[in-house]
Amino acid sequence: MIVLYSYWLSSCSWRIRFALCLKEFEKLNPLHCVPVLADDHVVVSDSYAIFLYLEEKYTQKPLLPVDPQIRALNLQIASMINSSIQPYHMISALKDMEKMFGAETKQWAQYKIDKGFWALEKLLKDVAGKYATGEHIYMADVFLAPQIMQAVNRFDIDMSKYPTLRRLSETYKGLAEFHASSPQSQPDACITNNNL
Repeated sequence: MIVLYSYWLSSCSWRIRFALCLKEFEKLNPLHCVPVLADDHVVVSDSYAIFLYLEEKYTQKPLLPVDPQIRALNLQIASMINSSIQPYHMISALKDMEKMFGAETKQWAQYKIDKGFWALEKLLKDVAGKYATGEHIYMADVFLAPQIMQAVNRFDIDMSKYPTLRRLSETYKGLAEFHASSPQSQPDACITNNNL
């Protein structure tokens, strides 16, 4: 039995919910921490590590391509999001920044997201098909989908500057697995009065 400990608004948790839905697991169990996956006696934390664990253990509907060049591109995109974009707009990081420095955190997060999206747009504009790296949904899409939605919904990022990412986002919105894994579909979802 797989148990995912997550937080409904976390883009890291959303990645793993999205991957699980794509792999056709019937039941998700978001509980407390972000994200921790318990699979029998194996406990894995960090969305990147969880994704790779799921990919290796549950081989139906692979989310990493066999072709080494496309595989490397998927790993690169996921790594860019995981280490160069998402950490800069984590709720806890932004709250700490505001508390410690009294800084306007939304503008800083917007700057970091825009910088990362510019790089992703440049990387994907000539390779994207229906999905980020071609005609099949892979790891890059699992990492991109929540990142784009969080950027738009929480930080008002203007996606018209990133036509490839905007088009991919519209494609993701058409997937049942995307909706099933979205924050609003989670049992711990709540309405907040701030955009963090």
